Amino acid sequence: MKLFSKYNRILILISFVGLLVIGLLFYQMLIFYLNRQLDHDMVEEVMEVKEYSVKGKFYTPHEFEDLVVQYKPIEKVRSYSQYGDTLFYNSLKHQNEHARFLRTEMMLDGEPYQITVIASKMERQEQIKNICLIILLPVCILLIVVLLVNRMLLKKIWDPFSQMLKNINDFNINHDKPYRSVDMPVEEFKQLNQVLIDLSGKVKKDYEEIKLFTENASHEMMTPLAVINSRLDNMLQSSNLDTKEGEMLSELYQATSRLTRLNQSLLLLVKIDHNLLQEHEDIDLCQLIQEKTHYFHELLQERSIQLKTTLLPSRIIANRQLIEILINNLFSNVIRHNYEKGSIEIYLDSNQIIFANTAHHGALDAEKIFDRFYKGIASEGTGLGLAILKQICIRQHYLLNYTYQHNLHTFIITFNNQ
Repeated sequence: MKLFSKYNRILILISFVGLLVIGLLFYQMLIFYLNRQLDHDMVEEVMEVKEYSVKGKFYTPHEFEDLVVQYKPIEKVRSYSQYGDTLFYNSLKHQNEHARFLRTEMMLDGEPYQITVIASKMERQEQIKNICLIILLPVCILLIVVLLVNRMLLKKIWDPFSQMLKNINDFNINHDKPYRSVDMPVEEFKQLNQVLIDLSGKVKKDYEEIKLFTENASHEMMTPLAVINSRLDNMLQSSNLDTKEGEMLSELYQATSRLTRLNQSLLLLVKIDHNLLQEHEDIDLCQLIQEKTHYFHELLQERSIQLKTTLLPSRIIANRQLIEILINNLFSNVIRHNYEKGSIEIYLDSNQIIFANTAHHGALDAEKIFDRFYKGIASEGTGLGLAILKQICIRQHYLLNYTYQHNLHTFIITFNNQ
């Protein structure tokens, strides 16, 4: 839920509950004062009854008055007055009405009587309802107007903040465009906007420095590694080496070759992480896999690995260099970790590509297999091949999964997430 919507809902809820509570309290206060007024009027009626009885007659209210006076003979007069609410039948209106009663005892014309005065509340209740409507209706209208004005003001205040969020989302560290500033009417938002301007500038500057350092370091490392490989290659071809020296030079040659591959893989990861490969084009995956199959054909034949392919038409819009690296890594992985006379299965359709292979060992840790420098048992690779695979899928918005079924290590890349 957005902050603006949440604030409005809370404000409306509090206003509604507050209005309801105030309305109920106001209504109860009016009822309280109505009862006090009726009690006072009934006391006056009792006084009139007492005065009227001096003349030797019983007092009877006028027909137009919503009053009823009842007389009941009793044996002895007790000094008390009882007030309460009741329901009585109005003979003039021919309906039951809510009323207030006063019950007391006194001597009338020398005889003890219980006097009950009943006063109808119908007219007063109608007055209370009208008063409540007259007061609460404008209050409700005023509340609605306040809420609407508050909503418009808040929207006007928060619009620059929404624009600032949009600018943050649009900001790309790889582009030359700096973070776009937003004119903020609120002082706190101005401070936040200035912090974002300073932070984006610092991040972009740090990124450029790290990018430049990585590229320079990688290129500087490639030169001495190429020289070492060249010299080791020349020394290995020399006829003056004995067996022990040849073995040592061979180990050094393998180590430097591995270091070269590691450097190239790290440089590639840096480029993928920094999204430096952005050009996209239409790629025929079926044709690309067929080309890679032909490229790895000799290596498959050398190890007598059986390859089974099911390639349906499939085209995607992506960076060709990244997709070629992805296919190469998949092929290298299923061949390197296979055994002699093993098997590889490749399936391709418009939504996904699947590489499955046999191997000496069972299932790998699905949670760690794509981590950098994670290697399976007896692996001689750099531990970056599958990490590169994962980063490419992340950049291209593909879904990458690993499963182990029917003694096959299976890698599934789903394209319909892009």
